[in-house]
Amino acid sequence: MLKSCTYCGKIHDKKYICPEKERAEKKRRKKSSDRENSFRWSRDWKQKAESIKRRDLYLCQACIRNLHGTVNQYNPHQLSVHHIVKLRDDYSRRLDDDNLITLCRMHHEMAEHGEIQASVLAAIAEEQC
Repeated sequence: MLKSCTYCGKIHDKKYICPEKERAEKKRRKKSSDRENSFRWSRDWKQKAESIKRRDLYLCQACIRNLHGTVNQYNPHQLSVHHIVKLRDDYSRRLDDDNLITLCRMHHEMAEHGEIQASVLAAIAEEQC
C-alpha cells in the first residue's frame, strides 16, 4: 500500500521508513533530551529535589515499605529524586510534589526500567503529600 510522506512529500510504500522522517525524529529526541538535561542542572530542580528528600525524611521510600529486594529498610544512602511520570512524557509535571519520590540507587534504577510500577510509586508519593 502506498502513502504520501509528510516529511519529504514523496509517495512511499507504507512500510518504508523515509530518511527525512528518521532525521526529524532524531532532531525531536535531541531537542527533548537537551531540555531535560538543562532542567536537571537548574536551581529550581536542585531546590525541589532537596525539598522532596526532606519531605521523605532522607529515606528511600521503597526500602521503607520493603519493596522489590530491599536489603536495609531504613536506607539513607545513595538517594536521588525520581520522576514517576518521566520528563519526556509530561514535562509540565517536572516539579509536582506528587510526581516526585526519594529512592535509593537500586530502586531508582528498577523504577527507570519499569521493574517497579509507576502506579505503586504514585500511590506512595501521594501519601507523602
